[in-house]
This record gives sequence, C-alpha cells and structure tokens, in this order.
Amino acid sequence: YADAFGSEPGFSDADLTNPDAIEGLFGYVQRDFGGVDILVNNAGVQHVAPIEEFPVSKWNLIIALNLSAAFHTTRIAMPGMKEKGWGRIVNTASAHALVASPFKSAYVAAKHGIAGLTKVVALEGAEHGVRCNDTAKARGMTEDEVIKNVILDAQPTKQFVTVEQVAAMAVFLCSPSGDQINGSLMSMDGGWTAQ
Repeated sequence: YADAFGSEPGFSDADLTNPDAIEGLFGYVQRDFGGVDILVNNAGVQHVAPIEEFPVSKWNLIIALNLSAAFHTTRIAMPGMKEKGWGRIVNTASAHALVASPFKSAYVAAKHGIAGLTKVVALEGAEHGVRCNDTAKARGMTEDEVIKNVILDAQPTKQFVTVEQVAAMAVFLCSPSGDQINGSLMSMDGGWTAQ
C-alpha cells in the first residue's frame, strides 16, 4: 500500500455518535496525515417501527450517526479545505434523501437532513474550491423475502447498487471532471426515485 500511495493507511475506532470522539479522530488525521482533502460521510444505521412505537433511543442513535456525524466531520474538515483552496465532501444518503418509506421516521428524517446539509455546505464552500455532493441509496419475513419484496420492490432494476459503483461515483466527484458538480443530489438507486 505504501509503495502505491506513499503512506500507510490509518485506523480509528472513534464513536461517530460522540462529537468529542470525532474531534479526536480529526486530531489524529491532522497529526498523522496532514489533514483531510476528501471526506466521505458514509456511516449509517437503521431501525424500522411505526412512529408511535419508535424507541426514542433508536431515534437519537440514528440522528446522531446518520446526520449529526456528517455535520461534525464537515465542520471540522471545512477550515483546512478552505485554507488549501480545495476539498471534496461526498455524503452518502440513499433514495430516502428524496422519498419516504413507512416505518422509517428517523432514517428518512436524517437522510432528508443530509440532502439539506449537502446544499448548505456546497454554497459555503463554492468560492473556496470545496465541493459537496450527495450520492443518494421487522416484518416476520425471511431475508430473501425482505430483499425481493421490500428492498428491491420499488427498484426497477431489481438489483442492489454495488459498493464498487458507489466508490466509482465518489472517485468521479473528487476528480477534476467533477469540479463543477457542487450541491448536487445524485441518485444511484436503479430508478427508484424516477417513479
């Protein structure tokens, strides 16, 4: 790895639901790697329940990890990116940044929040060379039934978006070809939000 990229990869087990832990993570990144040029906010968790039964602890966890963590990482990374005159922030939401599904109140709220956060950061970073974009992705059933009848039911391609496809989109957004893409919500959802 070091031969190909000039440095060894790092690891942190920071709890992204804890703002102090995020501060510590960025201190480590600054000290060992000189800061952040590209930030990919991709952490997430899900819980499914009717809103009247939705546990407050699950709401707080989902909002903290799926939305607040992206806010904290972005607010900490932004000054260094502005100072360098270049930075890329890629927020991974899901189709739920644009549409809703029943029983996913916290997840949909967080992902809609990611869409709004993306637009704000794009505007604030635009004149500083910082771009921010969003790549948008409990029923008594078997796993195969959930995949076929719930997850892929609304997806016209009937296929999952792959990790490699999401990674390729992030690489494109961070490349010179993506320099004028800013504040965009880019759906990579097999046509789900086209319906």
